[in-house]
Amino acid sequence: MKILVAGGFGAGKTTLVGSVSEIRPLRTEEELSEQGRPVDDTSGVETKRTTTVAMDFGRIDLQPGLALYLFGTPGQDRFWFVWDELARGALGAVVIADTRRLADCFPSVDFFERRGIPFVVAVNCFDGAERFEVEEVRDALDLDPGIPVLLCDARLREDGKEVLVALVEHAAAGRHRAATARA
Repeated sequence: MKILVAGGFGAGKTTLVGSVSEIRPLRTEEELSEQGRPVDDTSGVETKRTTTVAMDFGRIDLQPGLALYLFGTPGQDRFWFVWDELARGALGAVVIADTRRLADCFPSVDFFERRGIPFVVAVNCFDGAERFEVEEVRDALDLDPGIPVLLCDARLREDGKEVLVALVEHAAAGRHRAATARA
C-alpha cells in the first residue's frame, strides 16, 4: 500500500519517513544553496540546511506480503510537479503540519481534497513551538470534522506508527462507506 507524506518545507516529512521505516530510507536531500535563498522561505526554520528535491522512500512490513510504502514529497512549490506522479495509486496521505508555519500545509490539504485522496493531519510538535489543541488546528485549517488530526513528534517511531494507523483506518472507513453507498 502506497502512502504519501506531505506538508510544507521543514515540517518533518523526511524525519517521519526515517523514524518509521524498517529499511534504511532513500533520501534525495541536497544542501540549500545560495541560488535557492530568494525562493526558499526559511523563516521559522532558519537552522534547516538541506531540502528534499525528489522524494523520500521508506517501507514498513505489516505482515508477510503486506507492506506500507512511504513516499515523502518535497515541500517547496518548485518541486510540486513530482506530486501528481507520486499520488498515483496512493491509499492515502499524511499531511505534516508545523504550527510555526501552519499556512504551509494548505497546499497539501488542497491537493488531497481536490483529488479525493484520504488524508490525516499530523501536527509535528517541535521543541519550543507553541502548542495548540487538535480542534484549534482543525479550525485553523478549516478541515471537515471527519478528517483525523493528531499531535505527534515525527522523530518518535511510535508516534509515526500511530499516525499511519490512523490514516489506514481513515482510508478503510472511507472505502467501506463508499462500498455501502453503492450497494
